[in-house]
Amino acid sequence: MTTTSFGIATAPQQVSYDDILRVWREADAVPAIAHAWLFDHLFPIAGDPSGPIFEGWTLLSALAAQTERLRLGIGVSSNRFRPPAILARIAATVDVVSGGRLDFGIGAGSRPSIPTARREYEAHGLPYVDADDAVGSLAEACWIIRRLWTADEPFDFDGAHHHLTGAWCNPKPVQRPHPPIMIGGRATATLRVAAEHADIINIPGEVGDIARRSATLDRLCNEIGRDPAGIARSTIVPVSYDRPGETRSAIAEFEAAGFRHLVLSLPAPYPAGAAQWVADEIIGAR
Repeated sequence: MTTTSFGIATAPQQVSYDDILRVWREADAVPAIAHAWLFDHLFPIAGDPSGPIFEGWTLLSALAAQTERLRLGIGVSSNRFRPPAILARIAATVDVVSGGRLDFGIGAGSRPSIPTARREYEAHGLPYVDADDAVGSLAEACWIIRRLWTADEPFDFDGAHHHLTGAWCNPKPVQRPHPPIMIGGRATATLRVAAEHADIINIPGEVGDIARRSATLDRLCNEIGRDPAGIARSTIVPVSYDRPGETRSAIAEFEAAGFRHLVLSLPAPYPAGAAQWVADEIIGAR
């Protein structure tokens, strides 16, 4: 990716459906914004812990039906929340609803060091495995999901973390051979999974740290004989409505570090015309 692709992220917490729908519809009409993202949490991770939050994939399907141009995705779906075969079918449905606009984001799941994320598992009866198991499960999940999207007949899978008999997905995603896979994460073990499976890697953090992790990904790709240039580098850039110059400066630093898939995270409440403001004051004013 030689030119920068800009998207927006609207965290589906502490907001209404109408709030998010308005921003996505606005962004759909703004050519400078190429993609739009939700996140995958079951409880708010900011603001009122009892406040409203929408389930990401359900909301994404609704937004896919209400837009026409934007590429769209979950940045990123927690592999701990749903069995991979179920997630593959959910994602295939969203790709069909969107007419082939899904970018499929997936990661190992929240770190144990984040108590506000950890409570999601306990409250919903979900097992919380350690980091090594989570990354091992992610690697198998990526294989299973891609196979379900591309297999011509049912198949079995007997792994260390997942076991399937007669696995099958119909309808397939619209995109061939499958939707682009974006893996999110920072740890070396996750980057190793990305080296094998990702079309895009999303690494959150400050520019110096993520540049070092990007270099680690390059090395891991070389170790398995994959061209590192085949994986686009993505990160999240917080947007300041009051200090757009700071956001533009951050973008310049990320671009210089080779990150050309940038997700502009919009804080709520969203001002009127937020998408056009982003295009004019952030993207166009660089």
